[in-house]
Amino acid sequence: MNASSLLLQFPPSRFLKTIRNSSLNSFCLRSLPRSAFLHGRQADLLQPRFVRRMMVSSKGLKTGWCCPATAEKQMQELSAKEQRVLDKLYNGLVRGHRACLAEAITLVESTHSRKKEIAQVLLQKVLSYHREQEQLNKGKPLAFRVGLSGPPGAGKSTFIECFGKMLTERGHKVSVLAVDPSSSTSGGSLLGDKTRMIELSRDMNAYIRPSPTRGTLGGVTRTTNEVILLCEGGGYDIVLVETVGVGQSEFAVADMVDMFVLLLPPAGGDELQGIKRGIIEMADLVAVTKADGDLIVPARRIQAEYISAMKLLRKRSKVWRPKVMRISARTGEGISNMWDKMTEFRDLMLASGELVTKRRRQQKVWMWNVIQENLLDHFRSHSAVRDQIPLLEEKVVSGILSPGLAADLLLKAFQGRS
Repeated sequence: MNASSLLLQFPPSRFLKTIRNSSLNSFCLRSLPRSAFLHGRQADLLQPRFVRRMMVSSKGLKTGWCCPATAEKQMQELSAKEQRVLDKLYNGLVRGHRACLAEAITLVESTHSRKKEIAQVLLQKVLSYHREQEQLNKGKPLAFRVGLSGPPGAGKSTFIECFGKMLTERGHKVSVLAVDPSSSTSGGSLLGDKTRMIELSRDMNAYIRPSPTRGTLGGVTRTTNEVILLCEGGGYDIVLVETVGVGQSEFAVADMVDMFVLLLPPAGGDELQGIKRGIIEMADLVAVTKADGDLIVPARRIQAEYISAMKLLRKRSKVWRPKVMRISARTGEGISNMWDKMTEFRDLMLASGELVTKRRRQQKVWMWNVIQENLLDHFRSHSAVRDQIPLLEEKVVSGILSPGLAADLLLKAFQGRS
């Protein structure tokens, strides 16, 4: 395509005016208002974050990819009502209003296509604010992110109730993101973790947000990483992420927190369980819970066995070796000492630079997780495979086709039309 053919597709006066007003010898079609486009084909060029760049010069038209649009440009695409709502949420969030934080999280968790676009604009604004605040803090992270995981019945919610109250009494603002499993049959979720944190939920320096998994694996939700950013933008300096009751291979939360804490009940298995690869080797701190009453002796035995087992695991950090502790949320034993170990971990990781490197790596991992999820949604809704999916599913169920062959046919159809 050359410049003359482009003039045939867009109103010449608007096209020339845009070039004349530009101080550069190139321009991006994203700078044109939507009214400048006549056909749906051109509108496809104006996707929210990835846009085609049309470079006009004396040698004709060249194409490339624009950088992601800034929050200001994305704001211009919103209606007046949407801009007012977004400004209200953002201003309330950075001022520490809990209601605005709750509404912002609801917006981010929404699966509605338009609300997802608005949520990305809000997240970009919060990210810019977050970056500015970190620069004022000499480049140090504003908050300490801690992931808490363990098998069902390990006492995660009870521990957070006791641990969170201790932190708020010491002047910290604590945010708790409690993830509840969703039913595989009805799709609903009890969201009952907050009911186990009665005292902490009344504390004005604590914010508890239960969220359903909605089928997401790994013990977290698809938006947990973004919700962490919103909580930090709201002024919470400690973010606790409580996962669902997990097994040995579910440790997705480790890719979004600074420190991964594994809580184990006294009957957590023998030394062999600790050697097994998976969630154990991802833990920065292992805490044996319920170490009180008749369970003190089993807790001591499990602690000793896990200390021995973790010596066999490969060291992941140059400055930190995972610790194994005993705690009791009922009596409070070991809770203060556990926080001391956490702060020691944070200080060592900050001083060595490993914490900043870890966060950068996590952002890249989470980007690919979002891409993977969105690609699956795009595949299911693609015109080339949408109508074939029910037919091939029926043939797989009836035994006419193998699942692998049916998947290959759908992928070939998708690739052919793409």
